[in-house]
Amino acid sequence: MKLGFHIGYWSSGPPHGAVEAIVEAEKLGFDSVWTAEAYGSDAFTPLAWWGASTSRIRLGTNIVQMSARTPTATAMAALTLDHLSGGRFVLGLGVSGPQVVEGWYGQPYRKPLARTREYIDVVRQVFAREAPVTLDGEFYQLPLPGGTGLGKPLKPTVHPLRTDIPIFLAAEGPKNVALAAEICDGWLPLFFSPKSDAFYRAALEEGFARDGARRSFADFEVPASVPVIVHDDVEEAASWIKPSLALYIGGMGAKGTNFHFDVFARLGYEDVCVRVQELYLSGRKDEATAAIPTSLVEDTSLIGPAEKVRDELAAWEETVVTQLLLRGDAATLAAVAKVLG
Repeated sequence: MKLGFHIGYWSSGPPHGAVEAIVEAEKLGFDSVWTAEAYGSDAFTPLAWWGASTSRIRLGTNIVQMSARTPTATAMAALTLDHLSGGRFVLGLGVSGPQVVEGWYGQPYRKPLARTREYIDVVRQVFAREAPVTLDGEFYQLPLPGGTGLGKPLKPTVHPLRTDIPIFLAAEGPKNVALAAEICDGWLPLFFSPKSDAFYRAALEEGFARDGARRSFADFEVPASVPVIVHDDVEEAASWIKPSLALYIGGMGAKGTNFHFDVFARLGYEDVCVRVQELYLSGRKDEATAAIPTSLVEDTSLIGPAEKVRDELAAWEETVVTQLLLRGDAATLAAVAKVLG
């Protein structure tokens, strides 16, 4: 199983030591480095800036939010970064959730799967550069009908370095995971657990079986963001992860529409999720964090003494996951990479 480095999105400002960590990840032989965006920092700019300090490691977005840009704008950025990096770019996309899509971007959220299919269709047309880009879709129309009537189909002026820049899709629900298998080159899971492997494997198999599917299990990538904390005290290690889980389960999304909540509910923690969400949405964040059992952390993370982490890694190696995406500073990456072997 390969290793990658996930920087994520910024909190209140740029993360300290990011360049040093990326350089160390490349030195350690990591396969990839990833950036993200929510409603603060964007994913493309940090990746370009920090990626300029590397020469081999793949540069990916995990994720670019589709509502933030038209599909042609996203394709332009991807073409540009792929050239600048010498063909090392991976475009990770995601729909985000209705709170961000409608509240931050002012875009409609309805029919996210159909919208994703059209979006990726346009992006692939730009990458291919075989003909002027056109689409008469429900969500995207190129050229735009009406208006001045002067719009015309266009091809990108830039000739792509690669016409098959890989596209990965972030997804949590089974229908979206199946869509990733059908039309993409990889799937970016969040809060994956070996216990959920059969569920997601079935969703991927459904997508691979569809007419025109691009990939199969043999050449499909699944880089999963997995917290790894090597520490003698399991409870203390879990305490560093619980606040983030409380945020995602309790505060990321509205009550009744929280895809992260659904992931943990499927793992058997629905009662916990209900309690965490109630506490978090009422402003009792510390209590929400305390309501998360350590077992939930252990199901979706690798934490504890080195021997325990190594033993539990075996279960991850039997799953659909092809790469573990780690977080931390340069020293942490080196220490964890040594344990994971």
